Amino acid sequence: MSVASMRRATRESVSGLPREFWWLWTSTLVNRLGAFVATFMALYLTLDRGYSASYAGLVASLHGLGGVVSSLGAGVMADRLGRRPTLLISQSATAASVALLGFMHHPVAIAGVAFLVGMASNASRPAVQAMMADIVKPEDRVRAFSLNYWAINLGFAISSMAAGFIAEYSYLAGFLGEAVMTLACAVVVFLKLPESRPTQARDAAGKSTEPRVGMGAVLRDGRFMSLVGLSFVVALIFQQGYVGLPVAMGTDGFTSADFGLAIAINGVLIVALQIPVTRYIEHRDPRRLLIISSLLAGSGFGLTAFAGSIAVYAMTVCVWSLAEIVNAPTQTGLVVRLSPVHGRGRYQGMYTMSWSAAALVAPLMAGFLIDRYGAEWLWGACAVLGTVAAGGYWLLMRGLPAEEGLGAEEAMVASPAAAVVSVRKKKGRAGVSA
Repeated sequence: MSVASMRRATRESVSGLPREFWWLWTSTLVNRLGAFVATFMALYLTLDRGYSASYAGLVASLHGLGGVVSSLGAGVMADRLGRRPTLLISQSATAASVALLGFMHHPVAIAGVAFLVGMASNASRPAVQAMMADIVKPEDRVRAFSLNYWAINLGFAISSMAAGFIAEYSYLAGFLGEAVMTLACAVVVFLKLPESRPTQARDAAGKSTEPRVGMGAVLRDGRFMSLVGLSFVVALIFQQGYVGLPVAMGTDGFTSADFGLAIAINGVLIVALQIPVTRYIEHRDPRRLLIISSLLAGSGFGLTAFAGSIAVYAMTVCVWSLAEIVNAPTQTGLVVRLSPVHGRGRYQGMYTMSWSAAALVAPLMAGFLIDRYGAEWLWGACAVLGTVAAGGYWLLMRGLPAEEGLGAEEAMVASPAAAVVSVRKKKGRAGVSA
């Protein structure tokens, strides 16, 4: 591909999205650039504080449990208070709790604050995804979610390298650095992002004429809850790249540096391929994409059972990384498609919870299977789960009506931010593209 073709492809991938999306994208990138706690918590507790690996695992589990607890509450907040207030509360609380964690010394205090960090940091996800769905046209949502996922991985890749050097100097500096970057996200949200929560039609008495979407309605939505269950299964597979893979490689005699080299391929591929792959899959059948990505994820981890060298491990990482690139934006777009306009926060909160729950269960699953039966059983289980998920997506998507875009008038009723974009287009000044 020529340089001109690459430039044209990049321009087409990022064009046509509203200015509000790019500020939200910037907030996501800044947030991930400051990531430190999730990456270096285990090393901080074992090397710097001298605690056992078991205690470090307990703290990591409490951090994940905090995310599970906050996911649903944050989704309700995003619908009731609004996306913008939820983001500001979450990011401010994250900055305060991360900074506080750096000064904690007692094991009980560290565990308690880690739980709070998990709650605060995960509370922003439902609001971000709901706001993105509010301000981006239906036909552009897969591309928007893909670009946001790309920003997450780009920021994480850069922060992981930088945080390694910071950790050699001072772990406290890393905690405080993440707090500052998270506060910077809150500033971006406060200054640049308008509230996007869709407005509800009301009668003469000021009461809403539309049905209320509570958590009970979410739980009774059989198709959506099936998607949440499938999301949990897929997330359980992907999590093994960070909990099962390092243990299995260590058991085979490979070093932590070898694991770092293998897993680094995941981030490199996502940064390099996310945008071009999204251009290919953007308007294709989501059922086929989810089925293929599930089979790729299962087979990628399943092939790990035959790995005996770094090269083979790297090849398996390539396979399931491609599955991740396809699955993430497609599945997030499907969540929005199944969500009622006035319940997007709650639906996104339930979806986020499936990933948080998988982060809790995956280490237990890996530890049990590897200790009792060997790593080959873990990789075989991943292959089976991938096949089960593919079959589940095939059943779930049968009879799903095609998604239709919002008209201009409907968009103006649904979302204040969408109304702004619509007015700009009418004046010949479409939303700024990167």
